[in-house]
Amino acid sequence: MTASTFSPEAVSSLKEILGPDQVLTALEDLIPYSFDGTAALSQLPGAVAFAHSAAEVSAVLILADRLKVPVVTRGSGTGLSGGSLPVPGCIVLCLTRMDRILELDRANLTLLAESGATTLQIASAADEAGLFYPPDPGSMKISTIGGNVAENSGGLRGLKYGVTRNYVMGLEIVLARGEIVWMGNKCVKDVAGYSLKDIFIGSEGTLGVITRVLLRLIPKPAARKTLVATYSEMEAAAQTVSDIIAAQIIPCTLEFLDRTTIRCVEDFAHVGLPLDCEALLLMETDGHPAAVAEEAQRMETLARKNGALEVRVAATEAEAIRLASARRSAFSALARVAPTTILEDATVPRSELARMIRFVAQVASKYNLRIGTFGHMGDGNLHPTFLTDERNTEEMHRVEMAFKEIFDETIRVGGTITGEHGIGLAKKSFLPKFAGDAQMRVLRELRRVLDPSGILNPGKVFDA
Repeated sequence: MTASTFSPEAVSSLKEILGPDQVLTALEDLIPYSFDGTAALSQLPGAVAFAHSAAEVSAVLILADRLKVPVVTRGSGTGLSGGSLPVPGCIVLCLTRMDRILELDRANLTLLAESGATTLQIASAADEAGLFYPPDPGSMKISTIGGNVAENSGGLRGLKYGVTRNYVMGLEIVLARGEIVWMGNKCVKDVAGYSLKDIFIGSEGTLGVITRVLLRLIPKPAARKTLVATYSEMEAAAQTVSDIIAAQIIPCTLEFLDRTTIRCVEDFAHVGLPLDCEALLLMETDGHPAAVAEEAQRMETLARKNGALEVRVAATEAEAIRLASARRSAFSALARVAPTTILEDATVPRSELARMIRFVAQVASKYNLRIGTFGHMGDGNLHPTFLTDERNTEEMHRVEMAFKEIFDETIRVGGTITGEHGIGLAKKSFLPKFAGDAQMRVLRELRRVLDPSGILNPGKVFDA
């Protein structure tokens, strides 16, 4: 791996804008920024620049537009679709030092933060104020809120509470040519003009740089109860989910693990999971104590009706946290099994979930691959996770073929190629088939208007 060429003029100008200590160009300093959470992808940038304010971001973009240097915005680099992967000769614009929570407004139930604040910082600040910020991506301890907005991140609580988009009330954006724009406000209702902020949510750094985020908070649930049910067949777990939704119960969390993932998690976390089952459901309800008790009882009844081998109800908060950690540690547990772990993301209508899980297993068998599948069963979001070795060229080819079949089938049954990880670099070849010609034309035209020089995260989502 060698560093991309980068002009002395660009380096000198960056150091003048930000200060010499805020610009990295040495090879050993660039390596940590040459990859993100996506397996088997890396590229050295030309330089890494750390901004401390929207004004500095603006100055960097004005420079980049003048010199026609690509800019890839980065937070903590936890993305799983290659969205923050550098491109040759680019400036990686890192915003992790813009990490302040600027305001928590209890009267209006809002929180204003810089884009480099972590999701955990925001959740903790809300909790200390007796409030609740629901989105909880698996990387929430280190992922930044700017990255969450750029990817429209989800999480385990998405079934009941929705995704990041549902909590964004305002954004400060620096456009490609350096103009700083504020979109949105603290008003619960606002239909004045186009909802421009929504264009930037999920835009993966291709339309502008997010520097501040105004978030909606909600009252903290008064009670919570956690259950784990195990099954001898995945279909029985899926039917339990269908019955829960049909009974008009919307749990806070409704997650599943398959046999491979259960074994890896138990070996990793030692939470006491049974190893003789094919599927595990993690169910969590929250809200008013009386409603929580009733919903938990009804979910337990439905689980047993569908042949659950065991239903375990957490007796204490500590036990609930331990059981929930079984799902939250799934990726980490699987990552210990093979040199390369590729965590994918496909979402199907809930009615297709059990069949899609079987299809993934058939594809794994067809291509002689090891796949652990887990995910958000309540909203149809699957995470088939390939346990492989990127050094094995022939096996990686089989992985690519398997992915193609999985995503083709996902589209065929009315699903989407990503529920929360984004398109980035890893999935852009699947987007045209999913979106269609007319939608791709609109996407390209929008991107051309907002980034005329094509400097923002080029090559991601689609080729402009």
